[in-house]
This record gives sequence, structure tokens and C-alpha cells, in this order.
Amino acid sequence: MSAHRRFFFRDLRDDREGADEEEDRNASHENNSSAKLVEMNWSAIGAVLLGIAVMFGAFGAHALRDRLDAYSMGIWEKAVFYHFVHALGMLVAPVIAPRAANAVGVLLFAGILLFSGSLYALALTGLRTLGAVTPLGGLAFIGAWLWLAVDLFRSKG
Repeated sequence: MSAHRRFFFRDLRDDREGADEEEDRNASHENNSSAKLVEMNWSAIGAVLLGIAVMFGAFGAHALRDRLDAYSMGIWEKAVFYHFVHALGMLVAPVIAPRAANAVGVLLFAGILLFSGSLYALALTGLRTLGAVTPLGGLAFIGAWLWLAVDLFRSKG
């Protein structure tokens, strides 16, 4: 087993065991379906991000309504919408496609940071150069949904 793959497996045994025992253990991980991958709890992260999206939405509706012009307010609302929808995807993806949870979670998280994050910053600062980052977040969103779709097609077929 490669060192990279070994990194992702939880080592539940004592590190002081002999080299032969380590090789046996590594071989058993490859063939043992009960070996646990170290995975992020994407549903929990999604739930936290959903709460943050609601807070940002309320902040925009109450604290920013009189401070931002209509254009900037529209950008803020778009950021909140995409933040919320994709955090909801993070909440659900591990349930419907556990094998794809890490990849989809990383891509959705990156998309929220890049897409919504750049839109939040653009709405608050007016710096249009921040808009150059937004498409990268959009690509992350697209990648996440396509990855999820491929995994779902493979698991059902």
C-alpha cells in the first residue's frame, strides 16, 4: 500500500509492532471492507455553513439594506443564495453518496469560499477585481455536482 493511501487509513494498532506485522496489517486494510477512511464530517460542516448562510442573509436584510445600493444588495443576496444551496448539498451528499462525500465536500466547500466569498467581498467593497475569483468557485460547484452525478450513476448501475 502506498504511503499516501496509508495516510488516509486509521492506524488502530500500536506503532511499535514489527515490520512483518505492519505489512500484514496493510494488506488486510486493502482487503478489509471495514477499514475506515479518515473523512471529514461534511454533513456537520454543511449544517454549520447553513447556519452561517442564514446569519449572512439576516445581516444583509437588516444591517446592510440601508448601506448598500441595489446592485450591491443583489450581489449579496446572490452570494447568500449560492452559499445556502451548496451548503445544503454538503449536508445531503454524504447521505446519498458516501463514497463521493470527501471529493464533493471539498469541491462544494471551495466553491462556497471562492464563489460566495468573492461576491460577499465584492458587495461590501465594490472592488470589481474580486469578480475574477467568482468563476473559480463556479467551476468548483460544477465539479462537485458532476462528481456526485457520476458516483450516483455508478452506484445505481
